[in-house]
Amino acid sequence: MIKSMTGFGRSEILRNNRKILVEVKSVNHRYLEAGIKMPKKLNSFESRIRETLKKYANRGKVDIFINYEDNNENQVNIKYNDAIAKEYMDIFKKMSEEFNIENDVNCAALSRYPEVITMEEVQVDEDELWAFIEEALKECFSQFVETRILEGENLKKDLLLKLDHMEELVDFIEKRSPEIMKEYRGKLENKIKEVLGDTNIDEQRIATELVIYADKICVDEETVRLRSHINHARKCLSEDGGVGRKMDFIAQEMNRESNTILSKANDIDISNAAIDLKTEIEKVREQIQNIE
Repeated sequence: MIKSMTGFGRSEILRNNRKILVEVKSVNHRYLEAGIKMPKKLNSFESRIRETLKKYANRGKVDIFINYEDNNENQVNIKYNDAIAKEYMDIFKKMSEEFNIENDVNCAALSRYPEVITMEEVQVDEDELWAFIEEALKECFSQFVETRILEGENLKKDLLLKLDHMEELVDFIEKRSPEIMKEYRGKLENKIKEVLGDTNIDEQRIATELVIYADKICVDEETVRLRSHINHARKCLSEDGGVGRKMDFIAQEMNRESNTILSKANDIDISNAAIDLKTEIEKVREQIQNIE
């Protein structure tokens, strides 16, 4: 199957006070080029995101948008440091005995002293967070691939129709070529009669002229190669994996053959057919740019 380089995917997951939204879209590009927009707190996962994308796409300019919210980030752990509290109380007791003053420190007062009670932010488990992100990415990328496949099938149908039309034009050129020789022989004989009158026509001379003319306008090799390229293109469209570059090369070769036919053409009908061929090939090349 072939895939288009145009695609779109979207995934949203809400779980355990966390929410992630991933969107991806792509257009055609010679290589795989990814642009990622996401919160700075997720920057450490950029290389993993790129590696995950490579499992789903080979070519295309891909834009990935990630929005992440975590309502657990403001949660803190309160920690009581009993060793420091005991040191404070020992000091207060010693001061009370030494200066003969009342030790009136209560729990509330003690808790306000430095390091007795501390607050620590809940640390995020990086592996757990990546698993959450990866789940959303895979869901989004899978949808992204499905849209590429669907668009790829539409491209394939259109390309096959264009290849069929190109083959019809090749059929016409092959059918028309022998008729040109018959018409040229008739014109040549009439011209000689006009010049020589009733003098006998030298058949050997006419045959020589026809051979020279046929060599100039013969496009048999070009049409044979065109048929081969058309059949090769059809096979490529049935293959799995990236075929865009291969199809582009085939289209270049088809264009080369059609140019040669046009340069050799000494007939308006074949010239028009060659021009139509070039037009169809150009359409094919434009469509191929969208294939992964």
